[in-house]
Amino acid sequence: MTQSSKVDLVGVGLNATDTVIPLAQFPARGSKTEYRHASILPGGQVASAVVACQRWGMRTRYVGKLGDDAAGALHREAFAAAGVETRLITVPGGVSPQSLILVDAGGERTVLCRRDERLVLQPEELARDWISSARLLLVDGHDTAAATRSARWAREAGVPVIADLDDQYPGVEELIENIDHLIVSRDFPCSLMGEASLETALRQMHRRFGCQLTAATLGEEGVLAWDGHQFYRATAYEVAVVDTTGAGDIFHAGYIFGLSQGWPIQRRLDFACAAAALNCTAVGARGGIHSVESIEALVQTGARYADTQNFVLQAD
Repeated sequence: MTQSSKVDLVGVGLNATDTVIPLAQFPARGSKTEYRHASILPGGQVASAVVACQRWGMRTRYVGKLGDDAAGALHREAFAAAGVETRLITVPGGVSPQSLILVDAGGERTVLCRRDERLVLQPEELARDWISSARLLLVDGHDTAAATRSARWAREAGVPVIADLDDQYPGVEELIENIDHLIVSRDFPCSLMGEASLETALRQMHRRFGCQLTAATLGEEGVLAWDGHQFYRATAYEVAVVDTTGAGDIFHAGYIFGLSQGWPIQRRLDFACAAAALNCTAVGARGGIHSVESIEALVQTGARYADTQNFVLQAD
């Protein structure tokens, strides 16, 4: 087998083909609602983050699984167009992951997911060299066993691991034990730790799993992060929101880009918030991936939402 080339980032995780349907008004239960058009676009947590990092000048690789259908072809074309190196396992007759995304007039999205169980990435389908030849690894929790093996290989090779988790998948705690930068959705820390306070839950996750950083993304409220010594807070930027699909994916990409540049934590979080905000100004998970210069300009001059959260941000 040919040895894999060195890359800045390898992503192991979800891809999805999104059918985005804008609605003037979100339908009430039992109602009938007309829509004018739908857009079929590539998405998925890890896949979208990898594409964003590639556009910002990083050398990237995506590892995942696709069917031999039209949705799979769409992803292959998108990766090729972006210049992302791929390690794709194809399932003959398989149905590539798909999402129906309803976007209301305020840009907020509701997602309906469909996934063929044959497309679950298995640990034995991975090659260690795909992971160890990268500077950074990004995983999500959808294919937890494969993500855990990848994270272990990365740790053994001295490769920092970033995770994007939004649910308590079976085996997720074993995965978290191998994560350095754990950036999760709003409700995940309190649910996992059985703790009402987000600040306390982030501290407990950091202590229990030995992560370098534990953080929760909070939508318009931005992000709250704990590094074992102090909290970091970054509120979201005010933009004309069209579609929030992919905001979290591009936030993770922004954080990874900052990490690759050696930036301090606060700058990483500010850049990630700005990247996520700009992505919300267009349709689709990757519709608003702006240039590094545009993102930096928003960091420097953009208005931010007021911090309305009453977090108790005490340092150790």
